Amino acid sequence: MCQQDSTRSAAVPSGFTLVEIMVVIVILGLLATLVIANVGDNADRAREQVARTNATGIAHAVRAFRAREGRLPASLSALVQVDVRGRRDLEALPRDPWGHEFLLIQDDVPPGWEVVSAGPDGDEGTEDDISSRPKTD
Repeated sequence: MCQQDSTRSAAVPSGFTLVEIMVVIVILGLLATLVIANVGDNADRAREQVARTNATGIAHAVRAFRAREGRLPASLSALVQVDVRGRRDLEALPRDPWGHEFLLIQDDVPPGWEVVSAGPDGDEGTEDDISSRPKTD
């Protein structure tokens, strides 16, 4: 009838060796490091782009306020206040991606003002600030 081959089951190894498992773990670790580095860098660039877009949007609202009132708003919070006609320039004043308020800075460079995010460090006037003005690189 049916004979069992006892030599066959003893000669075929099963499972993985410790070395094979360690090689797979090292490869997965390297791949995870590459993915995390790329995603982290893209996340920082995305935050900067969101801050730049929001600053530009707020700057458009400042221009509308200035055209209507003939002056700059005393603060950015004036852009969300309802005027005598029941209108407002912005529904809400967003914060930058790092949780800081945008700033309205008056200066001597035309048009005489800019909307600024203090950037990741939260300190105004540092290298990482993001302005409503176009980049001049």
